[in-house]
Amino acid sequence: MRANIHPKLVATKVSCACGNAFTIDSTVAEIKVEVCNKCHPFYTGTMKYVDTAGRVDAFNTKMKGVKKNLLTKTEKRQLKKEEKLKKEMSTPETLAELRKQVTEK
Repeated sequence: MRANIHPKLVATKVSCACGNAFTIDSTVAEIKVEVCNKCHPFYTGTMKYVDTAGRVDAFNTKMKGVKKNLLTKTEKRQLKKEEKLKKEMSTPETLAELRKQVTEK
């Protein structure tokens, strides 16, 4: 086994937005969380909205940017077809045109 590859564990203070704090072992010195076992609706039995509107808005703005860049299958096929036609149209039709094109390069 290799020596000195594992991170050092330190006593970490975890503090919640509700004011609860506890200590665990981790590689970082301090962790701040929004929800803990003292205030989470599953453990307390009370109804509370955990998700904030900021997360939803961030997701929606991210999806708006993605939708602008998406192409449908039909559009992709049409683009591919147009590229193929352009390539075919750029090829020389006669042997003389082919010779001229080769000598120019």
